[in-house]
Amino acid sequence: MPELPEVETIVRQLAPLVVGRTLERVEILDARWSRPLAPGELADALQGRRVERLGRRGKYLVWGLEEDVHLVQHLRMTGAVLFDPDPEPLHTRVRIELGQGHRLAIVDPRRFGTGELLLSVQALEAFFAARLGLEPLDELFTIEHLRGLARGRAAPVKAFLLDQRRIAGVGNIYADEALFRAGIHPLRPAGRLSFEQCARLRETTIAALQAGIDARGATIDDFRHVDGVRGSFQNQFLVHRREGEPCGLCGTTIVKMVVAGRGTYVCETCQPRPRFSRARQSVRSRRPPAPR
Repeated sequence: MPELPEVETIVRQLAPLVVGRTLERVEILDARWSRPLAPGELADALQGRRVERLGRRGKYLVWGLEEDVHLVQHLRMTGAVLFDPDPEPLHTRVRIELGQGHRLAIVDPRRFGTGELLLSVQALEAFFAARLGLEPLDELFTIEHLRGLARGRAAPVKAFLLDQRRIAGVGNIYADEALFRAGIHPLRPAGRLSFEQCARLRETTIAALQAGIDARGATIDDFRHVDGVRGSFQNQFLVHRREGEPCGLCGTTIVKMVVAGRGTYVCETCQPRPRFSRARQSVRSRRPPAPR
């Protein structure tokens, strides 16, 4: 899934190519992409408008169009935005003509991506306020802020990092990498992090995201740059996707487990498993399984 570094890479590459251009024709080929609007409704609202800015919030691409019109695009699991692809890729869900022979293809094999229309800055701000917390790269994302978010939380720290309403932009890849760098087991309850652990986790989350940006994202399955090139951060993974390999720090075999419903990679020597009291273990063992 494109996470903050992948979406930031797209913005940096795509903005110089589209800002100042007009969306001359928009063709939405998959009705799921434009819900709740019909494809024709969303296309009519977009085409003919000049792109004034292209930005990012969390994992969202934010298109700022003239007359205070905004398109908020989420790539979800397998989305990509390609500039002047030749030939047209499989699984193209949206075509956009930019004039002078240029075009965009929004590609999404699994069809989870979305585009949502917002008709004012106020609507845009309300949209994100309801969905996203601060990003780790925000200067307001201090140790105190992170400790406040974690306080009283019984959920595993991995689930805490993935909760976009609390911390925007971190997904499965960068959560695994940040927790390894911080020496924190993904099952540790977020509310039981010490001050020192919170400080390390803040630092390593920022470092992992910045490393991903510097490597222009990670390509595991479908993520591509706007010119179709793969990212390279996957070549720097310390634990993610390295099940069965030796840890680069201690040599212990990296294991895979499921935390918060996501495949999670961990070195249980560098990231010691948390100890639970017998009473808590008894309660956990009697707890019925969650409904599926």
